[in-house]
Amino acid sequence: MLRSRALNLGRLAAQQIARRHFGTTQPLKSGGTWVYRQAAAPAPKWVTIGANLTGGLFWWWVLWHLWHESEHITGEFPWPDPSQWTNAELGIPPESEGPAERIQV
Repeated sequence: MLRSRALNLGRLAAQQIARRHFGTTQPLKSGGTWVYRQAAAPAPKWVTIGANLTGGLFWWWVLWHLWHESEHITGEFPWPDPSQWTNAELGIPPESEGPAERIQV
């Protein structure tokens, strides 16, 4: 009796495994064709044209704004000339005071 039940259980398990269809030739659930070791099919013409138009629009937008609003990159105000700064502005004491005192820790 155990033998007959084990055989039936084995057949049922084999059927379940056969239904799973494990294999590398099944298409993915995301759709499209599955390609293995060969070149993919070329995209439709409207996809290529749309991608080129979108890329061209993007680069036009970037270059237009770099040309007309370059302050976003370089800043809005002119760069200061450090050679024109005075010692007082830089916090350097005058030489007449002598050397600075060392702070002992």
